[in-house]
Amino acid sequence: MNLFNTHVENIGQVIQLSVAPVFLLAGVGQALNVLVGRLVRIVDRARLTEEQLLTAVDTHAKGLHQRLSVLAKRARLISRAIALTVLCAVLVPIVIVSLFISALLQINLEWPIAIVFIVALISLAAGLLYFLREVFVATAVLSIGISNINDGSTQDLSHVVKNS
Repeated sequence: MNLFNTHVENIGQVIQLSVAPVFLLAGVGQALNVLVGRLVRIVDRARLTEEQLLTAVDTHAKGLHQRLSVLAKRARLISRAIALTVLCAVLVPIVIVSLFISALLQINLEWPIAIVFIVALISLAAGLLYFLREVFVATAVLSIGISNINDGSTQDLSHVVKNS
């Protein structure tokens, strides 16, 4: 009976240890929701811009092509952010499962678990940095208000793509 109590206590400790990664996983899920929402908006704007391009005159077409270049850049950045965040979302459950395997089979997986968790956090941080770059690109081309209507306000957006 003493062995059973020790084993149950050991599993209880593993459950306590796995709570933090589970909360991390919930946060990663919310981050993915935001990233996918931004990607959907970028794709919608690109489709709308492509439709406008079909009926545009030559002077307006250049600006639309530049806008499409910026949207393509933003889509690449968000896609990388999503990929890295998904990598984190895949690695965190591996950490949790490894904790249980380590406890149940009484195998010392301390180093592999730590390494996988560190890689998960690094991939999350890198994904968030790509997200930040995409936000910077989006705000660099942002024009609000009446200046958007003037022909002279069609800014050269190629510098945004090059400098991002």
